[in-house]
Amino acid sequence: MFKKIRSDIAKYKKYSGKNALLLILTQQGLWAIITYRFWNSIYESRLPSILKKIILLFAVISQKWIEIVAGIQLPYTAKVGHSFYIGHFGHIVINAHAVIGNNCNISQGVTIGVSGRGEKRGVPVLKDNIYVGANVTVAGKITIESNSVLGANSLVVKDVEANTTVLGVPAVKINNNDSSAYI
Repeated sequence: MFKKIRSDIAKYKKYSGKNALLLILTQQGLWAIITYRFWNSIYESRLPSILKKIILLFAVISQKWIEIVAGIQLPYTAKVGHSFYIGHFGHIVINAHAVIGNNCNISQGVTIGVSGRGEKRGVPVLKDNIYVGANVTVAGKITIESNSVLGANSLVVKDVEANTTVLGVPAVKINNNDSSAYI
């Protein structure tokens, strides 16, 4: 847990040039990530089931508080890799079963949620080094391959190839630019 928190803070420091304490005190995205990391470590722990359930009641309360003050819903049951960055305040909803890889950036207004019917119903998997632009919705049982860019205001409902940029409603590949310029 602490190793991942350090990598998250390091990423915030890289973007802002500010010291860690100032970032922890002022960045709502970092509040959400640190809260998530703490409760996720308990959720993933080997504590006895009954004890874990009692402790995780407090997780629901603290995560609801973060959702109210920061506008970021990041449930402790989601899977989020290291060096995660939430760029701006609010309107971010991440499904409890979403999987987000390492070194990903998410902008404001993003929804990563469940969609589809029958065997196509499910939650997205975002691999490593993904940049998700402002107001993007990623929904359904799809995979966003590594180093991809999801352009602002897009609706992503189909798999995205590695090292590409998608844009639109519904999102389509517009070029082979990867996420290196964004992350």
